[in-house]
Amino acid sequence: MQTVTLSFFRFRSVTARVWAFAMMGGARLALPRIPGIEFWKLCGSGTGDGFTPVPNTAVYAILAAWPDLGTARTRTGHHRLYRWYQRWSSEHWTVFLSAISSRGAWAGTEPFEIHKIDQSAGPIAILTRATVKPSIVVQFWNRVPGISAVISADPNVLFKIGIGEVPLLHQVTFSIWPDVTTMAAFARDPVGPHARAITAVRNGQWFKEELYARFAILGDSGSWGGGSPLAPKEPQR
Repeated sequence: MQTVTLSFFRFRSVTARVWAFAMMGGARLALPRIPGIEFWKLCGSGTGDGFTPVPNTAVYAILAAWPDLGTARTRTGHHRLYRWYQRWSSEHWTVFLSAISSRGAWAGTEPFEIHKIDQSAGPIAILTRATVKPSIVVQFWNRVPGISAVISADPNVLFKIGIGEVPLLHQVTFSIWPDVTTMAAFARDPVGPHARAITAVRNGQWFKEELYARFAILGDSGSWGGGSPLAPKEPQR
């Protein structure tokens, strides 16, 4: 069963950040040579939670697809490229995923294999990817902060981040929700910024290419923000 991994790395020192920036070019030579890798993308991030056009030199991500969970865990945990990233980073976290639905394309391909997994009671991850038309970049980025603010205010969201391959033009959003119901409540709010943005996208044909995928979560490794974003949260008093 194909397994998709999304690995995040945080770099604190100036030297480490320079190394990570250089690897946006250097890792492109190494990633295709990793045994078993089926699809890969290197991504940077924006400031805050990534939902801004201002680059964040401290956070980078690697998205990859593998033939099975065992290969995914072995390669992301032990291959020398991933080990380099882990050694240079101050914190790293990988989430293991299996696609349960996907529509659209990424760079002209359909990268994710679909598997039938019951997600009625478990956490769900959402990934969207779009190539923004240069003529509407300003309109697009005027919408994004509003959506991010609403997600941040939602007590149900477990994790969210905005990343991208090319600043401004290639945007990826990734979020994790406790279940399908809470995710759908956010996405389908008829008066929320997400619904208004989707309407604007459809009416204005903002994107040259787009992809929307849902994933079951198979597990994770490492930490982010001092722990696993998937760990149960203690109830607020």
